[in-house]
Amino acid sequence: MVIDSHVHLYSPELNADPAGWAAAHGEPHWGTLATRSRKNGRPVQSFPGVDELLTAMDAAGVGRAVLLGWYWEKPETCVWQNRFYAACVRAHPDRLSAFATLHPAAGREATLAEVRRAPGEGFIGLGELSPHSQGFAVEDSVFGAVLALAGELRLPVNLHVTDPESRPFPGRIATPAADFLQLARAFPATTFILAHWGGMFPMRESALKKLANVYYDTAASPLMYDPTVWSRVTSLVGADRVLFGSDFPLNLYPRLDERPVMARLVDEARAAGMADGVMGQNAARVLGL
Repeated sequence: MVIDSHVHLYSPELNADPAGWAAAHGEPHWGTLATRSRKNGRPVQSFPGVDELLTAMDAAGVGRAVLLGWYWEKPETCVWQNRFYAACVRAHPDRLSAFATLHPAAGREATLAEVRRAPGEGFIGLGELSPHSQGFAVEDSVFGAVLALAGELRLPVNLHVTDPESRPFPGRIATPAADFLQLARAFPATTFILAHWGGMFPMRESALKKLANVYYDTAASPLMYDPTVWSRVTSLVGADRVLFGSDFPLNLYPRLDERPVMARLVDEARAAGMADGVMGQNAARVLGL
């Protein structure tokens, strides 16, 4: 089965007016990233509902999608999205799984309570998190307690990574490789998934290649790299440490499509020689599906 391990989804109230929702809820960074248009005038992403996601999955031959939370700036937004995702998973347990999101600014007790609540609501991991975007230090004590608890509960943690050599875009925030290396070493019992091919850090930081608790997803790949990236990274870190992810509903082929087409990335991966491990078996193993 093909598993898309990196998908985002939002509630009907946000989908109805994304920019207005971001302004009203104090989430300017998300608003900058998600509601902008490209140079050709096409939006960066669309805002589908659950049924549209399932339709896209069917067209792409994707059996299961993993809904990732967002690196929100406000703790209450994290809780709001978690409840929405829990409802999605309850409604479609055969097709959807989800990661919970969080913000340490909620305080130690409330943040850890949200993590402990996650497995009972069907969540299988934490993320997509980004200390650099959410405004807290990687050394934050509450964040550290979260990562330790995630290891105990066997909840993998997905972290947003920006390639330092990627082209500038509105909302771009640097994510130093040293921070991810520090976290992986400090919490060896916790499984980390570095999004977006880990910002290509494995190609530049040899130490990351050797850490058994670090995996990589392929989210947004065509927007940053040519199709040779599939063979280049898998040959370096091992195909068993790469998880297929699309970043749907981000439009990965804006020159070809007005709206995101999940199937295109599946086709690109298969054309690049990606076997069942990358396309689903690794996610099933790492995420306990």
